[in-house]
This record gives sequence, C-alpha cells and structure tokens, in this order.
Amino acid sequence: MTLTEISPTRANWLAVSSVAVGTFTIVTSEMSPVGLLTSIARALGVSDGTAGLMVSAPGLVAAVSAPVLAITARGLDRRFVLLGLTALLAVANLVAATAPTYPVMLAARVLTGVSIGGFWAFAAGLGVRLVPERSVGRATSIILAGVSVASVLGVPAVTFVSSFAGWRVSLAAVGVLALVLLAPLAATLPPLPGSAATRTPGAPRTWLSGPLRLVLVLTVLTIAGHFAAYTYVRPFLEQVSHAGPAFVGTALLLYGAAGVAGNFAAGAWAARRPRPVLITLALLMTLSMAALPMLGLPLPLLVVWGLGYGGVGVTLQLWIMRSGGGELGTALFVGAFNVSIALGSFAGGRIVDGVSISAVMLVGAGLALVSAVVAGIWGRSRTTGS
Repeated sequence: MTLTEISPTRANWLAVSSVAVGTFTIVTSEMSPVGLLTSIARALGVSDGTAGLMVSAPGLVAAVSAPVLAITARGLDRRFVLLGLTALLAVANLVAATAPTYPVMLAARVLTGVSIGGFWAFAAGLGVRLVPERSVGRATSIILAGVSVASVLGVPAVTFVSSFAGWRVSLAAVGVLALVLLAPLAATLPPLPGSAATRTPGAPRTWLSGPLRLVLVLTVLTIAGHFAAYTYVRPFLEQVSHAGPAFVGTALLLYGAAGVAGNFAAGAWAARRPRPVLITLALLMTLSMAALPMLGLPLPLLVVWGLGYGGVGVTLQLWIMRSGGGELGTALFVGAFNVSIALGSFAGGRIVDGVSISAVMLVGAGLALVSAVVAGIWGRSRTTGS
C-alpha cells in the first residue's frame, strides 16, 4: 500500500508520528554533549566547564531563533521549513562528529541551535492542522512527547553508544538519524501554508496574561536548575562517585527509564491540574539533587531525579496550552526553555570550575525548590489554567 492509498486521517496520524520523531531527534541532538562531555573535553583540550558551552550555546541560539523564525518564515509552507531545519540539523551533527578543534565544534553547535529553536516552535502547534478538532489534544501530546522522551532517553542512548564506539560515532549517529528522518517527513507531511498557521487573534494580549507569565517563570527556574546540575552529571559520577564508563551508562539508562515513567504519569495528571503536578516534580528534583553529594547513592537518587524531571516538560507544555497562549505563547515557551538550558549549563560550568562539582548539585536543588515555592504561592492566586 502506498501513502496515496492510505486514508487522509491515517496519513495525518503518520505525519504526527513523523513530527514526534523529529522533536525527539532535535532534543537528543541538543542534549547529546551531556553524556559525552568528559570525552569531548579531553579530546579537544578544554575544561569540563568550557565544554559545557556545547549545551549552553545552542540553547541560547534556539531561544533567539524560535521567535525570529516564527516571524521571518510566517509566509512559508511549514512542510518545507521543517524539512530545511532537519537537513540543517543533520549537517550540524556530522560537522560536530568530525570537528578537529573546539571552535569548530562550537560553530556546529550554533547551527544545531538554529534548527532546534525553529523546529520545536513550528512543530508544537501542528496538531491542530493535522487532525480533527476532537483529536488535537492527543496529537499535540504525541508531538510534544518527543521532546520529553528525548530528554530522558536520548542522552543515555548516545552515552551508551559512545562507551564502545566513541563520542564521534555517537554524534554521527544522531546526524544520520536526522538524514533518515527527511524521508518520512517529506512523505507524510501535507502542504501546510504559513499564513493560516500564524494568525492568532488576540495573541499580543494573551502572552501578557498572568498564567502564561507564571509558566514562563517556572520554566526558567526549573529548567535552569536542572541543567546547571545535569550538564555535569557525568563528571560528577566519575569524580565523586568514582564511576567507570559502564556504570555511568547504566546510571543514565536507569535515569532515562524513570524519566519515561514520569513523563507519562505526569502527563495524565497534569492535563487536569498542572500546578500541583509541577510542585511535586520540582520537590522530587530538589530531594535527589541535594542528596547526591551527601549520600553517595547515585543509582536510586538518579531514578528519583528522572521521575521528577521526566514529567516537567509535558507538565509545562500542557500548562501553556491551558493558558491559551497560542502560537506566540508556544514560541515564548520555547525561548524561555532554551534560555534556561543555556543559563543553567553556563552557570553550572562556572560553579564547577570555580567551586566544585558537588556544589553545582546543590545549586540545581535550590533552583528547583524555589520553583516549587513560586508555583505554590503565586500559582494559588493565579489559578486560571492551573
């Protein structure tokens, strides 16, 4: 059976699945240096803190590219935009895999950031254009699940490959995945004219709403706290827990499995009441990050951390949807999320180089705790969408 013989409804669900794989691929690419940080730093002759720029630089670029591309590409067919951004992602990863020096690596990561910001911003709102109105929520959840699942599975998978094949092969594999993804995206996505997707009546007023501002503040606190610590989880395990490559790979795989469970559990709960879900998740993150330097039990604490962070992305995304932010709200959320990645990993690098690897875990825990407090106090008086 060819694609043209498939019913329109089924074909559009195939398109939803293809876009979900796309969001998985771009976020796996964004986070891949987390599991490879030590190896890349040694190979290219930089410190662990400096190597952390491989995470913060594309995060910052993505934060800018999301709203910029949303404006400059507003008249273009979304199908061709997504294909172009996927091709750019493939090139960026293949350049990174062969980078002879750290400046070349950083340049490749900047290109990765452009693709991340644009793809995520456009993909998040496609559900409403691909499926009937009654199925928009389900389609959007599938597309956005690619982001959440990549955050908790992508890094462990990349780290696992690097443990026996090296970091260059890991990055090349992500690049090849992006190349392969071009085929299903081209085959399944229907024409998606830009003009219809960019009309969001009342958007300038909506993005100023109290609930949306609250979600953006919580995004910055929670995501920055997470990445301040998580960017340096591999050197922490190696230096503090004295873990070898096999243990690190196993620990991150367990973290990923726990994160998948947290993602789907939180998604079902947060669809009705995202505020208490986020508070619970932030407290789980606080507990695990604060206890890691003190208890020396990395495996169970990483599982708790994975359960907490695994549900954060889908909870914030559902909260954005309930707040009525529309396409502009989504672009602002993408920007805030990626700025938070950049700020968190950059601040974490300065703490690692200037204080200690253990101190960065306590900083991450502190920011997660502040997020829980803000959600509890500010969110109580701004209950719309929560």
